[in-house]
Amino acid sequence: MNFTRWSARFPGTQRRAAARTEHAAAQAKRGEGAVPAARGGRADPGTERAAPAADGHPADPTVRGTGTATGGGSGTGTGPGSGNGTATARRTGALTAVPSLDELSVREVLGRLPALVALVHGPEHRVAYVNDAYTAGFGARTPGAPAHESLPELGELGLLPLLDQVQRSGKSRTAKNRTAPGGAHSYTVTCTPVEFPRAKPHPSTGTSTGTGTSTSTGTGTGTAAEAASEPEAHHTGVLIHLADVTDHTEAVERLRASERRQREAAVTLQRSLLPQELEQPDDLRVAATYQPGGTEAAVGGDWYDVITLGAGRTALVIGDVMGRGVRAAAVMGQLRTAVRAYARLDLPPHEVLQLLDGLAAEIDASQIATCVYAVHDPNEGLLAYASAGHLPILVRDEDGTVRRAADPTGPPLGTGGWLHTSGTIALGPGSTAVLYTDGLVERRGEDIDEGVAALERALAGAQGTPAVICDRLMRALGVDADHDDDVAVMVLQQPARTGADAELFHNAALELLGGIEAAPRARAFAQGVLASWRFPVELCDLGVLAASELVANSLQHGTPPMRLRLRRTDRRLIIEVTDGDDHLPRRRRAEPGDETGRGISIIATIASSWGSRRTPGGGKAVWCEFALPDK
Repeated sequence: MNFTRWSARFPGTQRRAAARTEHAAAQAKRGEGAVPAARGGRADPGTERAAPAADGHPADPTVRGTGTATGGGSGTGTGPGSGNGTATARRTGALTAVPSLDELSVREVLGRLPALVALVHGPEHRVAYVNDAYTAGFGARTPGAPAHESLPELGELGLLPLLDQVQRSGKSRTAKNRTAPGGAHSYTVTCTPVEFPRAKPHPSTGTSTGTGTSTSTGTGTGTAAEAASEPEAHHTGVLIHLADVTDHTEAVERLRASERRQREAAVTLQRSLLPQELEQPDDLRVAATYQPGGTEAAVGGDWYDVITLGAGRTALVIGDVMGRGVRAAAVMGQLRTAVRAYARLDLPPHEVLQLLDGLAAEIDASQIATCVYAVHDPNEGLLAYASAGHLPILVRDEDGTVRRAADPTGPPLGTGGWLHTSGTIALGPGSTAVLYTDGLVERRGEDIDEGVAALERALAGAQGTPAVICDRLMRALGVDADHDDDVAVMVLQQPARTGADAELFHNAALELLGGIEAAPRARAFAQGVLASWRFPVELCDLGVLAASELVANSLQHGTPPMRLRLRRTDRRLIIEVTDGDDHLPRRRRAEPGDETGRGISIIATIASSWGSRRTPGGGKAVWCEFALPDK
């Protein structure tokens, strides 16, 4: 293949060749000689000075080789474009003549490239040329053979269909990060269509004569007569350029491996900080799920928790730390620990968020978090809640109606300067409530209210246990393993108990009017109720003693109105006394001579647990619990 001939078909080469021809003709007409080797250089004695160009500028000082072009059977030639002629260059000071692009043949250019280059032509992609780099990489190749035979590595790289596409469309195609056989090297391959000049058969010898300055016989690609009879597609080829990107590929793989390790560490930390097993209150059924984002998404700081407060009350919390990776998971863990500590104080929801707001700013001022903290009280049938920039709680009633918890909603945690407030929403028997993070309902290009509305529709038709509802909501909202954000969902149900199950849950209350007669009335009431619930004698006696001590403490240190409440579940007996004074009792050590101060100590000794809290309307509640014996 004579590259000197078809190199003239490259863009721009014909314009430069025409310019050289016109310039040489002008010089010959004026009888001018050769151009000096460098601008400003002196010519040897006996030589003529360079004449200026037609535009008045000095002539091109570039040194060009000289030679003659002759045809031969091998298809090679010599001449200005072949690089086999002779060139003279002169130096002036530190300036050295540099050969121009026109003095280099295509074979020389491609042969000096460090990238692997191959040229194929025809419908079978017969090999026309491979450069030295290609030979060093894959070995010597036989010219004229089809690519699927002589270049098997192209098939293993999956490039043969790409060659067909390039030849049909006439447009370049690029395939990135193709791994060579053996996996030692990776290449980015660019296939470019090349048009070969049509050859004309010699009338007597049958040789092919090109339009350039040299001739060739066309050996290795068929006779001239065959070339003339082949369709135009036979005169198109594909230039294959393989750039070695092994180092880049290995660096990308190391980066991906590092990201995978970091993501695994974040997921592990995230899951270890979430509750391994949810507490199950007596009056609620609760289930939660956490789905980390897909492999392309960093792990966020979504979290949830269920905290038993005592006296049948339960705190439920869900939140989302704004951020990604290990840092967000670490901040989430600190907030979750703080919530559990503040919950033990049995504070109203808005006061818990107020404390969390200050703590979040201390942990990391650059990261904020949203959170909902809610408390379920079975005696009231209400869910009291406070929200710090979080999405609203959804409640589905027994008849299928879905309600959205209204404001109040404050700014996210960590912003400071805001007084949070609490609200309530009814949660009666047969109701289901859903707490969730934004990853469940937020989608790119959509308003988040549309996502919440879609969740409402999915919740209206979701039936089953809380765990089943969690799964159905995740599927209905399109959350899968490739989801682009992590998601936390918590579902709680207030069962509607009937039959034998309802016999395990009872409530009884007595309004205590002031005076010394309140204590004996409370003891008589407790004795009758506990006996009617068929408790063992020992538990009845302990329950009556606890009710007596709590009422006595309220009569001495509290103010009206006062109430005694007895409640039983399938697992515990709860005794609670409320009054109008908001000073919480403290357990203290009584001296031997003291006649009072031993009531709370007695309660703490005989009961499984005890506690006190301030009530929303003012006043306090003091309670104790007794675990029921297993049947």
